[in-house]
Amino acid sequence: MSSLQQPFQAPGASSSARAVRLAARNGRLQSHTSGLAAAHVQANLVILPQRHAADFLRYCQANPKPCPVLGVSEPGDPSMPALGHDIDLRSDLPRYRVWRDGELADEPTDVAALWREDLVSFVIGCSFTFEHGLLAEGIALRHVAQGRNVAMYRTSIQTVPAGPFRGPLVVSMRPLRAADAIRAVQISSRFPAVHGAPVHLGDPALIGIRAIGAPDDGDAVDVMPDELPVFWACGVTPQAALAQARLPFAITHAPGAMLVTDLLHHHLACF
Repeated sequence: MSSLQQPFQAPGASSSARAVRLAARNGRLQSHTSGLAAAHVQANLVILPQRHAADFLRYCQANPKPCPVLGVSEPGDPSMPALGHDIDLRSDLPRYRVWRDGELADEPTDVAALWREDLVSFVIGCSFTFEHGLLAEGIALRHVAQGRNVAMYRTSIQTVPAGPFRGPLVVSMRPLRAADAIRAVQISSRFPAVHGAPVHLGDPALIGIRAIGAPDDGDAVDVMPDELPVFWACGVTPQAALAQARLPFAITHAPGAMLVTDLLHHHLACF
């Protein structure tokens, strides 16, 4: 059977980063990327017009926990050579979000038709890297075991504004037993480039989350009686800031549908 006739196999944990990107580019991968190319750093994406790029960079610098910048492109350039061979930011994520005047307008699988020469791309660290560290230490993550996207919530905590960008901190949640939660703080603290240590443990109401079973993005998972909900800053935070800024046009990743880079997790670890 020729390579053109072979049936498609979804990329898995052992897949190369480029194989995952090509599956997204070819339209064969359109769901979340959790668990794929498990050794590789995954990242959030924000694309906006150059005239807003300086303000957005200041916003990221003022809010490094939710917005740790891994790379910034030149205007109009859809590549990111420092993060991977042959990356095309217009097509190499499984799903995107298109924002118009602060409102979510579309969720396409490719944004090549929307590309402009004034667009600047920001690649932002993702919690999937410290998740790899947690799993390597034997800490079970329920959403990974169940093949779900991590649960994400908007909080009552406000980010530091810069220019038109402001809004609530968005967090991701993983339920853990107390001993595992302590260890998770220690492990994730080694990865400041991908959100670092949790921002909150315990009662969700203290950070403005009223219904733990109804996340704003991602999939709900149960929190067992012997577990604490543990919350980390999340790279979906810039999407809330884009909504507040009401830019005429912007593009982001869809939550959980990340850019898989050629970087390995240990490249971002601080020992």
